[in-house]
Amino acid sequence: MDVNAAVAAVAAIAGVLTGVIAMLAFRFSEREQRRPPRTSLHTDPVLPPGVDTVLSVLRSSAVVLDEADGVVKASSAAYALGLVRGGKLAVEPMLQMARDTRRDGEIRQVELDLPRRGTGRGEALAVSARVAPLGSRLVLLLVEDLTEARRIEAVRRDFVANVSHELKTPVGALSLLSEAVMDASDDPEAVERFAGRMQIEATRLTNLVQELIDLSRVQNDDPLEDAEPVRVDELVAEAIDRCRHAAGTKEITMATGGTADLHVWGNRGQLAAALGNLVENAVNYSPARTRVGIAARRVAQPGGDMLEIAVTDQGIGISEKDKERVFERFYRVDPARSRATGGTGLGLAIVKHVAASHGGEVTVWSAEGQGSTFTLRLPEAGAARDRTRQTSHRDESAGLDREAGGSHSSSHPSSPHSSDPSAYETLPSPEVLP
Repeated sequence: MDVNAAVAAVAAIAGVLTGVIAMLAFRFSEREQRRPPRTSLHTDPVLPPGVDTVLSVLRSSAVVLDEADGVVKASSAAYALGLVRGGKLAVEPMLQMARDTRRDGEIRQVELDLPRRGTGRGEALAVSARVAPLGSRLVLLLVEDLTEARRIEAVRRDFVANVSHELKTPVGALSLLSEAVMDASDDPEAVERFAGRMQIEATRLTNLVQELIDLSRVQNDDPLEDAEPVRVDELVAEAIDRCRHAAGTKEITMATGGTADLHVWGNRGQLAAALGNLVENAVNYSPARTRVGIAARRVAQPGGDMLEIAVTDQGIGISEKDKERVFERFYRVDPARSRATGGTGLGLAIVKHVAASHGGEVTVWSAEGQGSTFTLRLPEAGAARDRTRQTSHRDESAGLDREAGGSHSSSHPSSPHSSDPSAYETLPSPEVLP
C-alpha cells in the first residue's frame, strides 16, 4: 500500500513539473513572437532622440548609415531617387564620402550626376550630396535634387542669350543705317531710302520690346485676379480688326463661323493678345488671295465644358520636326520669312502661357503645303452664360426659386450644354481666290 502511494505521489509530482515546463515554454514562445526583429532593433533605438522626427520633415532625401555601411534609416525620397537598394547605399561616390567622414569626422559636400532610374535615354539627375557625422557611430547623408533648378537656370541663360541676339540685330542695323544717312547727306534719295529702312528696324525693335514685356507679364501675373466674362465673338472681332490692314494688302479673305454667344472667364487683354497673335501669324504666313478661318465651338468634357477657338490658314505649313518647337521662345520655322514678316518668335510662346494660365492649352495641326490649324482650348464661363440667360428673370422670387432647388430652371428648355451642332472644319488645301 505504501508502495502504491509513493508511486502515485511521484506520478503527481512528475505531472505538475511537466505542466510547469510546458507553461514556461509557451510563455517564452509568446515573448519571442512579440519581440521586434533584429533589423528593427537595429534601426530605431540606435538613432539619437528626435533625429527620426527631424529627418521626416526635411525636403532633402536622407540616409543614415551605421559603422558597417548598413542603412539604418532612409526616407522615401531616397528610395525614389534610387539611392538605397537592397538595404545598401547604391551610389559609390556617396558611400566613399560616408566612409571618409566616419574616419575623420569632417563634413563633406559634392555635386553629382546620377543616372535616372527606368530610362535608357542617358538622362541624368543632378544632385547635391552632403555627409556629416551623427553621434559617435552613425553618418548622415542628405541629398537634394537639383535637376529642375538646373533646367530653369539653363532656360534663363538661353533666354538672355536669345534676347541679346534679337536686340543686337535691329540695334546694329540702326547704327549702320545712321552712318549711311550721314555719309549720304548730299543725296536726298539715298537719305529717304535709308530713313525708310531705319523706320522698319525701329518698328521691329519696338515690337520686340513690347512682346518681351507681354511675355513677362503673362508669366508673372495671375490673369484670374481681374477675370471677367469675355465674349468669344468680341475676341474674334478684335483679332480680325488687328490684322485687317495686313490681310487687305495680301487680299486674304477672313472667314468666321462656329457657335455664337460663347463666353470664357479670364483676362480680356491677355485673351485678345493670344487670339490676335494666332490670327496675325495665319495672315503673315499665308499666300496672297487665300483664306484664313476663325471658328469657335463648345466641347463637352467630364470636368466642365471647354471652348475651342480654331484659326486655320492655307499657308506654308509646319513640318513634323518643327511642330514640337513652335511654341518655344524665339523659335522660328523659317527665320528668313520671319525677318520678312517682322516676326519676333515670341507670339506663340505668349499664346501658350496665356492658355496655360487660364486653365487651357493650345495645339497645332499642320501639313507642309496644306496650311495649319491652331486650336486655343479654354474652359467655358458657364456662370457667365447662365447669368446672361437669366438677366430678364431677376425679381423677388429668385431667392424662393433657389430655396426650392432651382425649380425655375425647368422653364428654360435650353440646357447649359446645348450648342450649335455645326463645328468648324479645316479649310481645304491652298487655293487662290478669283
